[in-house]
Amino acid sequence: MSRLFRWGCLSTAKIAREQVLPAILRSETGVLHAISSRNAGKAQLFAGRFGAARWYDSNEALLADQDVDGVYIPLPTSHHTEWAIRAAEAGKHVLCEKPIALKAPDIDRIAAAGRDNNVLISEAYMVWYHPQWHKVRELIEDGAIGRLRQVTGGFSFHNVDPANTRNQLEAGGGALPDIGVYPIITTLMSTGAEPLGVEAQVEYSPEFKTDIYAQAVVRFAEFNLSFHVSTQMALHQSMRFLGEFGWIDVRAPFNAGAYGAAEVVLYDQLNTRQQMFRFTGACQYELQVEAFARACAGNGTGVVPLSLSRQVQEIIDQIYAAGQS
Repeated sequence: MSRLFRWGCLSTAKIAREQVLPAILRSETGVLHAISSRNAGKAQLFAGRFGAARWYDSNEALLADQDVDGVYIPLPTSHHTEWAIRAAEAGKHVLCEKPIALKAPDIDRIAAAGRDNNVLISEAYMVWYHPQWHKVRELIEDGAIGRLRQVTGGFSFHNVDPANTRNQLEAGGGALPDIGVYPIITTLMSTGAEPLGVEAQVEYSPEFKTDIYAQAVVRFAEFNLSFHVSTQMALHQSMRFLGEFGWIDVRAPFNAGAYGAAEVVLYDQLNTRQQMFRFTGACQYELQVEAFARACAGNGTGVVPLSLSRQVQEIIDQIYAAGQS
């Protein structure tokens, strides 16, 4: 790259301050140029903390900054579609936290804004960039477990805080938008398979009106994905790929490091461990911002495509519909 990619960040959300902004600071391709918040004091504080050259008390003001090349959007989920489009219309490249939309057709609007304004828009699925998932796909493609027959997964935590956006319907809260996307996207990107249909059970909170538990089966031509997610269960995450001749255990599949070491373990037919692959030095957030900056500079296209984002959201939409039938 001829110069550093100049990032703007819309909001001081937890995921930004704990993961993505530190990743930008460690990256070789970018620099945090500006940060915005409705709370001017908070914007100024975080600009100083992360070394941003400028801070703004509105997202509109940041988007008007001609020195910002692209923005990272960690706003509440219900604001993602609006601000992804507005950022594109301001000529900024967009890396938006998941889910980028709450309905699949909204992703078509986002994609159109990207095309019309000649900017790159990508959803911030950090797992896409982690080498443990590249290894899973490689093992499946190489036939290490034979024909894939079943994928099982789960992601849960316990959060009953009414002030948390995950428990606020108007903010786009719920288990499926927040974490249900992960078993789906990791299965799609590991297999390249096309989903055929969905069966599901969805449970809602009487207090929050958000979905707090979902169990789904997504059917593919040669295998099924069966997974559960919950915002009111014990802390847990897992992904396993079971085939004719062996199976793959993906450890700490979604939050590598925070939930344990990033490992991929290959077992044979007799449940004997054959190989363990460890990825101790990889930071998926840093890999994400590096890849995005390079793609914006024309030095690569290896970011999450909106076509995949739409496929994930279509499945989420189908799970909600099936859970009501």
